[in-house]
Amino acid sequence: MPAATLLPFTAAPSRKSAGPTSSFRLTERFILLLVFSAFITLCFGAIFFLPDSSKLLSGVFFHSSAVETNTRTGTVSGSGSANDEKILAKIRKDHEDALTEAKDTLQKRPEEIKQEILKEKEKVLRDSLGPDGGDVDRLPPVEYQRPPGATGQEPPDPRTRERRAKVKEMMQHSWGGYKRYAWGANELRPISKQGHSSNLFGGLKGANIVDALDTLYIMEMYEDFDEATAWVEKNLDFSLVFRRKAVELGERLLPAFKTSTGIPWALLNLKSGIGRNWPWASGGSSILAEYGTLHLEFMHLSKLSGNPEFAQKVMNIRKVLERLDKPHGLYPNYLNPNSGQWGQHHVSVGGLGDSFYEYLLKAWIMSDKTDEEAKKMYYDALQAIETNLIRKSSGGLTYIAEWKGGLLEHKMGHLTCFAGGMIALGADGAPGDQTGHQMELAAEIARTCHESYARTTLKLGPEAFRFDGGVEAIATRQNEKYFILRPEVIETFMYMWRFTHDPKYRDWGWEAVQALEQHCRVEAGYSGIRDVYATSPNHDDVQQSFYQAETLKYLYLLFSEDDHLPSDHWVFNTEAHPLPVIRRDSTDQPHKDKTAA
Repeated sequence: MPAATLLPFTAAPSRKSAGPTSSFRLTERFILLLVFSAFITLCFGAIFFLPDSSKLLSGVFFHSSAVETNTRTGTVSGSGSANDEKILAKIRKDHEDALTEAKDTLQKRPEEIKQEILKEKEKVLRDSLGPDGGDVDRLPPVEYQRPPGATGQEPPDPRTRERRAKVKEMMQHSWGGYKRYAWGANELRPISKQGHSSNLFGGLKGANIVDALDTLYIMEMYEDFDEATAWVEKNLDFSLVFRRKAVELGERLLPAFKTSTGIPWALLNLKSGIGRNWPWASGGSSILAEYGTLHLEFMHLSKLSGNPEFAQKVMNIRKVLERLDKPHGLYPNYLNPNSGQWGQHHVSVGGLGDSFYEYLLKAWIMSDKTDEEAKKMYYDALQAIETNLIRKSSGGLTYIAEWKGGLLEHKMGHLTCFAGGMIALGADGAPGDQTGHQMELAAEIARTCHESYARTTLKLGPEAFRFDGGVEAIATRQNEKYFILRPEVIETFMYMWRFTHDPKYRDWGWEAVQALEQHCRVEAGYSGIRDVYATSPNHDDVQQSFYQAETLKYLYLLFSEDDHLPSDHWVFNTEAHPLPVIRRDSTDQPHKDKTAA
């Protein structure tokens, strides 16, 4: 779902296979220390056995300006002059400094010595590359566990295979329009055939390219993937390749956490490092779905970079939340980052709150189900949601209402429809005998969200729908009747299919495909619609970047086999970008690549 996350992309797997490598072994450490010891011995041998060794030592190790200058001019050889005494005094001092430095070095731990060698190698490499050498990769090598299923096999069923191919064609059509008319822009206006951007992107360019990278790869559109990769490398102002870009962006986001509580600001100027919050957000509060939707990305960044600070920042958010009293066990959408107190008591599993709950569950899954704190927080929160927010209409539709200061608003947003998939994903780990109940609840929410589509004229769901005034699953306000190509309903269908294999979920997804083709497809791509209850579509002329990143990806996976991005190896972030599960014991994983890229 398109909640506002701070990290828009992750490291993409390489399509070109790499040979198996291993991490830094004990024998390699030993060899490194032997080489280093030999180097030290050679240097000390020079002190005692080479002619004019003191001059050599000071010149090589300390670049003594006096020695270098006088050697070039030929004035060192004289004796008895005041200048010679100065030079000899300088040599003696340099000699003593060298001995002190060598003694200090020999007292250091092997790991410290290794790190210093690596830093020195990087410095030498940067210096050798000149002023443009600042992009040298300074990240330590990491053992990358490549989970299975980044691409999948053709479905054996002919009808499913045909539907999957159709979704890929939709991606090719939407991507082709973007390439032709809006390349490098954040989004496409498919009717006016030009680029589009909103203030959500700040100064970022090419958001659509970044957002669509993994969809291109998953659908095996490799030529387009390579072209998009080349654009990212050339135009995105972070560094040179995906891993470094992700880590550098993460580092530039860290100033957002400089608040009294460590709860980050919603908005950050990447140049100045100055943060602020949305002015409309309850007295300058941070928003639950923003500061609560960083955990997967920042844990992954710590894994990529070897820097624990990213993980520490998001774990601190947990600590702050755990200390707070929660009304009825619920998490309000607003939290003041300076006082550490809740703002307005507005609770929503849709906009402003949605992905916080999703990330509690997925943090547990991403940790290979070792993060017990996240697991407890998720199931406790789900219980509070079921008790206080989930209701059933007189017509038998289960929905998730919003809570405002103790009063329920019987409205469910399109964004909230992701919850069916979330509950299904977490049902297997539910406490006690709740697994069956949670799968039933997930199925009921999926049905309600399907009804919100089926009850419109265009068979596409509204932005929000209500259960009051005698209506059920219908938008009653004009500003809730639009459809902007959102993915949440399709996301739930995909999860429900994978966990139940009930064919109705694929049929419901195909209904959405047909409606998208009939009402949203235009010559240059796909457009949102202003009123899904109108007899003919009035297009808004925007192809949102999440249409390719999420909607089409979830549709493609709905018609794919279960071994394509399997849920026991991959976790989707809130923008449907897959991240690998961080295994407790990485040695048992089949695909190992060591990468510094």
